[in-house]
Amino acid sequence: MKKLLIPFFLLFVLMISACSSGATEKENNSTTDKNKSGTITYESENGPIEVPADPQRVVVLSSFAGNVMALDVNLVGVDSWSKMNPRFNDKLKDVEEVSDESLEKIIELEPDLIIGLSNIKNIDKLSEIAPTVTYTYGKVDYLTQHLEIGKLLNKEKEAQAWIDDFKKRAQTAGKDIKAKIGEDTTVSVIENFDKQLYVFGDNWGRGTEILYQEMKLKMPEKVKEMALKDGYYALSLEVLPEFAGDYVIFSKNQDTDNSFQKTETYKNIPAVKNNQLFEVNAKEFYFNDPITLDFQLDYFMKSFLGN
Repeated sequence: MKKLLIPFFLLFVLMISACSSGATEKENNSTTDKNKSGTITYESENGPIEVPADPQRVVVLSSFAGNVMALDVNLVGVDSWSKMNPRFNDKLKDVEEVSDESLEKIIELEPDLIIGLSNIKNIDKLSEIAPTVTYTYGKVDYLTQHLEIGKLLNKEKEAQAWIDDFKKRAQTAGKDIKAKIGEDTTVSVIENFDKQLYVFGDNWGRGTEILYQEMKLKMPEKVKEMALKDGYYALSLEVLPEFAGDYVIFSKNQDTDNSFQKTETYKNIPAVKNNQLFEVNAKEFYFNDPITLDFQLDYFMKSFLGN
């Protein structure tokens, strides 16, 4: 797939995905050192930075709102994609929507820590407002990313405990699902975004990390061939059947054109005909933070196992 054909989508996924490239923990050398001044020194990818030992007013500019909420740290500002996630409504109802360009609003929020992706704008200006820590998209895997945020927030033990428990639950569910649907049964994840169909690899949110990395379910060969390297692949309706697994997770955007579902090509896909296509709300499924991952895992267990 030519990435140049979908620059807007790539920008979008970089802003909201909590996806990861499957890098190992060996790539992560970060450590956190406590000192006596109410701060800790966090070893970020850009070097050591002094941050609050107990942050009270955190602003997240991209991707990581769910990670911060899962560790029970207070948010005062978040990005627009987090704000529109229905799963976050209750916790974010009183939290301001901000961006890397709304500097005045961020100043008014008086944050003591700012978190974002490394491609955000105005990092120098943001750093003057509060300690600002950024992460390069895909540099570490999705669980290591949560552990890093745990270190940053001085909650490494809590983050590691969740990771250990999640992996155990997801892998057990995977064994149960494979026992029911068969070892060689394939699963694919598709999405319709901005009038374009996409299929996803094993590290691009939408539950892909659970299905492929933890549960070890199989993806169709065509998906493996075209989407595994880049994480996603744009395709036409005509070739969709070639990428559709025995089971399909359809991450559906209700506010875009979904008329392809009325076509004979779509209706004749075996997963559709066999009632083995599961529709999910894309806005709930984009991310791969602990809150979203727990929700996705619960959904997959109910859908595949009837639990």
